[in-house]
Amino acid sequence: MLMAHPAVLKDLIAQYEALTLLGAEESTPQARQRLADISYTLCVATGTRDVDMALIAARHRLSGARPEDDSLLLTSASAEQVPAV
Repeated sequence: MLMAHPAVLKDLIAQYEALTLLGAEESTPQARQRLADISYTLCVATGTRDVDMALIAARHRLSGARPEDDSLLLTSASAEQVPAV
């Protein structure tokens, strides 16, 4: 699967968040279409079919997390046991 460049993902997320914050769902036809286009592009760029999953996947790719990186699974108690780098 082709992977979107992180800068592209970051821009798509920013556009999606701005459009939803401004209420594009209940706005003009042009705003609704732009939101639909951004949602579709996010799905294509992340290989998902749902915009919520696309946002999760895009943010995961931007976070620098790798398959062997379990930093997202650490609890506050176990984080205290991990030595600082």
